[in-house]
Amino acid sequence: MGHGTDQTMGGSDAGHTSVFSARSVTKSYRVGAIDIHALRGVDFDMYAGEFVVLLGPSGSGKSTLLNILGGLDTPTSGLVKYLDHEITGYSDAALTRFRRDHVGFVFQFYNLIPSLTARENVALVTDIAPDPMTPDQALDIVGLGDRINHFPSQLSGGEQQRVAIARAIAKQPDVLLCDEPTGALDASTGVVVLDAIERANRQLGTTTAVITHNAAIAEMADRVVSLSGGLISKIVRNPERRPAREIRW
Repeated sequence: MGHGTDQTMGGSDAGHTSVFSARSVTKSYRVGAIDIHALRGVDFDMYAGEFVVLLGPSGSGKSTLLNILGGLDTPTSGLVKYLDHEITGYSDAALTRFRRDHVGFVFQFYNLIPSLTARENVALVTDIAPDPMTPDQALDIVGLGDRINHFPSQLSGGEQQRVAIARAIAKQPDVLLCDEPTGALDASTGVVVLDAIERANRQLGTTTAVITHNAAIAEMADRVVSLSGGLISKIVRNPERRPAREIRW
């Protein structure tokens, strides 16, 4: 780690497959006359099958880092590799293929199509993915097997977010990237949503990262990566993962 400390408490990543490797990643952009430095030289790895929580206040660089790893954004400088592939130099078309074939995204807002049922919303992804599960299988994993024919307006906010998770995991992505997935939900509903993400990580082995500003959620993770001011300030390994349903905030 060039930036921040790796306070390892049990276990090592040695020998694990590095899914993402970011080195000296910076991101800056101009707003009016002001230069914004969202990332200031980040070194970061994510390993196959692990559950990482990215923790930090608004503006710390969490979403920028996640978007760069997922191919939604490109760094100003630095290197990002996915397995053995350097995605930093990918064209827009190659980044689109990378996202489609390898990455599932879950955002704070569900982005479901109101005129489609839960099953049909998930099928939007399974129809174009190279090796998908069925929409029904994906909805079963998130505990909505009995709501497959319901429209978004007939579902609660937490249920809609679980449909969004089912949509993200239905294509069996290698990586699931979640940006404040419980940000619009109350605590009890949020726990159910986190449980669905946790289930996907455990059942499918999907490498998973969750952005949050809620420190309680960090107890779910294998590793907790804290960001501040565009830098990784600390990395802590949890001695054990606390199940989502035991988390309170």
